[in-house]
Amino acid sequence: MCGRYLLISPVEAMRRFFDVGGLLNLPPRYNIAPTQDAPVVRLDKEGRRELIMMRWGLVPLWAKDLSMGARCINARAESAADKPAFRDAFERRRCLVPTDGFFEWEKKGKLKQPWRIGPAEDGLMALAGLWERWRAPDGGVVRTYAVVTTEANELVAPLHDRMPAVIPPQEFGAWLDPETPAERLREMLRPYPAERMKAYPVSRRLNDVRNDDAGCIEPFEGEEPKLL
Repeated sequence: MCGRYLLISPVEAMRRFFDVGGLLNLPPRYNIAPTQDAPVVRLDKEGRRELIMMRWGLVPLWAKDLSMGARCINARAESAADKPAFRDAFERRRCLVPTDGFFEWEKKGKLKQPWRIGPAEDGLMALAGLWERWRAPDGGVVRTYAVVTTEANELVAPLHDRMPAVIPPQEFGAWLDPETPAERLREMLRPYPAERMKAYPVSRRLNDVRNDDAGCIEPFEGEEPKLL
């Protein structure tokens, strides 16, 4: 499951990390949520990497309206190649989703305690993504994406049984290449090593999608959750 993430690294850092041309004017985002626009890395028509804004929640070509995207924010690694909503994108339109970490929730009675999960040494990482284009009734084109999920590693498992699939830099080219065989792609979608990640509880302000500021990732101040 991946239902919220953050992206606070400067655009220049993204350009270097993904070896991508072109720049966007991107403010830091602390609470990116489904149906919102966020940057992804894909191949352009010439086969070069580009950073482009898309809407989170994949909408297949055949969908009647954009509402389907809210149900397609994640694609399971085990079935994305076969599911009608994701099949074409998995084969031809894969992307990388830049992030400084994602969030998962610990249930504490009626409360939901968010945890930030990300690289052990902070900084950027890339989530496996699929993208699609959908033509609106007025003729406009809406580009959308989904995050691919896999089984949780030992760090995430106490919070949820799924986690986003993380693509390491040495695999960026293969993941984006439309000619990469499906078997090779599935090998990339294994749980990311837990020892390369860290997790800590953050402010419950994150629970409200309207909050999108640095306070959302402040370490939780209160009774320390017993989990992890």
